[in-house]
Amino acid sequence: MIKMIQPKSIAGIAIMCICLAACSATGPATNATAHGTIPAGTLLTVATTSQISERDPVGRTFTGQVDQNVVVNGATVLRAGTPVTGRITASRASSRPGRGSAPLGVALASISVNGGSVAIKTHSVQPQGATTAQTAEMRSRGVTAGNVLVTPGTKMQFRLAQAVTF
Repeated sequence: MIKMIQPKSIAGIAIMCICLAACSATGPATNATAHGTIPAGTLLTVATTSQISERDPVGRTFTGQVDQNVVVNGATVLRAGTPVTGRITASRASSRPGRGSAPLGVALASISVNGGSVAIKTHSVQPQGATTAQTAEMRSRGVTAGNVLVTPGTKMQFRLAQAVTF
């Protein structure tokens, strides 16, 4: 003898399947979904995802991601992992001959939130923890100058120069 499944059970199973399908279709929440205002003066800790060199020209962009949640008044307004774009503000490539070389300077230009790019303005910083790339010939001669590199994963702190709302 075969037992029949009750219509209420079928309806319950159907509703659960619909809910699971809806959750799967939207996918997991992304780190880049945010809302709110981040006040001027807020520190943003960023980990680079691309390499930066002091020989790169001023204006060249680099990428990174927010390394720590940004919390304002107890609410997380920007999650760790949110993509950012920055620009080189000073470099050796832009220095004039005979005037010495400018130290490498970088600033953030935008953050990717809610499916778009939001312009931001931060104060320029000089990356700390950068490595100096030297050729074997330079090392054998005892030359200490080289190309300062900021490798992916380097953490930097940027201070917002203006409030940003998204």
